[in-house]
Amino acid sequence: MHRPSIHQSRRRRYLAALGMDVAVLPASPARVRSNDSEYRYRPDSDLYYLTGFPEPEAVAVFAPNHPEHQFVLFVRPRDPEREVWDGRRAGVDGAVAQYGADIAFDINELDERLPAYLDGCGTLHYQMGRDEAFDRRVLGHLNSYRTSRRNKPAGPTSIVEPGEILHEMRLVKSEDELELMRRAASISCAAHSEAMAACRPGMFEYEIEALVEYAFRRNGAVGPAYSSIVGSGPNATILHYVENNRRIEDGDLVLIDAGAEVDYFASDVTRTWPANGTFTREQRAIYELVLEAQVEAVAATVPGARMQDVHDGVVRTLTAGLVRLGLLEGPVDEAIANATYRKFYMHKTGHYLGLDVHDVGKYKDGEVWRALAPGMVVTVEPGLYIAEDCEDVAPEWRGIGVRIEDDVLVTATGNEVLSAAAPKAVADIERLVGSRSAVGSGT
Repeated sequence: MHRPSIHQSRRRRYLAALGMDVAVLPASPARVRSNDSEYRYRPDSDLYYLTGFPEPEAVAVFAPNHPEHQFVLFVRPRDPEREVWDGRRAGVDGAVAQYGADIAFDINELDERLPAYLDGCGTLHYQMGRDEAFDRRVLGHLNSYRTSRRNKPAGPTSIVEPGEILHEMRLVKSEDELELMRRAASISCAAHSEAMAACRPGMFEYEIEALVEYAFRRNGAVGPAYSSIVGSGPNATILHYVENNRRIEDGDLVLIDAGAEVDYFASDVTRTWPANGTFTREQRAIYELVLEAQVEAVAATVPGARMQDVHDGVVRTLTAGLVRLGLLEGPVDEAIANATYRKFYMHKTGHYLGLDVHDVGKYKDGEVWRALAPGMVVTVEPGLYIAEDCEDVAPEWRGIGVRIEDDVLVTATGNEVLSAAAPKAVADIERLVGSRSAVGSGT
């Protein structure tokens, strides 16, 4: 939902930070799914963050030193015939009235009018490499300044990434943004709980996926923030498994990594549970080890902490546990130094979360890992994955995949776990799994 005052506040901060520079932010293009069918459109996060404008074929220009137009939108014109097929457009008038542009133009006038906003600017903030055709247009404008200096005012002589300013703004969430993220996490927690309650052997992974995504939409989310992962049995050991087409067998673990998106803000939650409601001895040993590491990591996610330190703590706990269970050879320090643990734990413990699932912002200041600060939201998601063909372990351990992931807001006094409502204690999981019938399930 577009909230003009919030976007206006962000623009003011951004324009002040730009100083003498100019920024050009093009919209994401519509993407073809197949033939003449397109994917559901999702606006570019940077452009949406500053404008709230949700349509393709748009360009936002921010020119703080222009005497009249600091915020300019180039948009598709109104077209009654196309709007019958594809939906309403804001058009030039709507870009001003609804989205707060100082002035707006037809997108077809971009090349003609853009130089008026680049004149006198020393640095252009623009992300190269995302759209080759648009890159050529931008470079063409810059080259025209170099080749026609006698006839034109000075223009940009360098290009920098918009993220130098904009992504640092996005990294620390406002209370309005946190409200959306809490709602997204709450919807995700409800969906995970419903999936646990409905799960039973004999269902297919896609049935669980359907339940989860139905809960997202029913509770007001636009849908999933990323492709939902529903991995059962050996599929739970595949990090980005998305086929979701296997029949869930008695004795399987089920791993769901699925998060709702609310007003384009993401959640990212993972839970793992036994399909029949009872962990085997080996499953429980791996699950409790991952849970121990995850609880410790959440507790360590506080102001001043560094994400690499949190990850290192997870690695130590998991490695020590794997040595204790006989799945890795010790000593623990040697296993860490030789990275033998990576056979079972091959990813980092977390990432930033926001408008993008893997959200923007620097993880390091130079070569030093940056300290977490209040307002940052990160995931905490350790896991262990023992492939079904892993010959280095006894057969009873093979095919066990466990990941537990929460969304954690760093606060001034510690942290807030946005996804705490999704059960993760063994007793709570075993009590919930299979306790209700699946809606529409034939099982």
